[in-house]
Amino acid sequence: MKNYVFRSLVWIIAVMLLGVARAGAEGWVSDFGKAVEMAKTSNKNILMDFTGSDWCPWCIRMDKEVLDTKEFKDYAAKKLVLMLVDFPQSKQLPQKTQDQNNDLQKKYGAEGFPTFILVDKNGNVLGQQVGYLEGGPSAFIAKIEGMKK
Repeated sequence: MKNYVFRSLVWIIAVMLLGVARAGAEGWVSDFGKAVEMAKTSNKNILMDFTGSDWCPWCIRMDKEVLDTKEFKDYAAKKLVLMLVDFPQSKQLPQKTQDQNNDLQKKYGAEGFPTFILVDKNGNVLGQQVGYLEGGPSAFIAKIEGMKK
């Protein structure tokens, strides 16, 4: 029994660390306070991705065709702080994250998924994209750039 418990704990810790490492490698943060701090330090805007990462087909398609591309990642690294506001169905987020995401959804009026909201370092809305955007990373980057004007 002790061996089973130990192996289970090791497995749980490994999965948690893999999730943290993956999120860090992709450059997305899930804490709004941290995103604001990073935006102020780097003088960048925050792109919030309101998503149902594990159930929303348009969110998954947007991830694959736009957010996971080298073109978008290179652009975002120079210009944006990326904030993931996730509403998954098959994984449980910490209660603090769930509460924050619900509050952000209400505050910014994100009703559908995916919704992308660009805010400045003070949280003021610069623009938004509701739903999947055709045209790949270049179209999405152009949309974001148009929000800043």
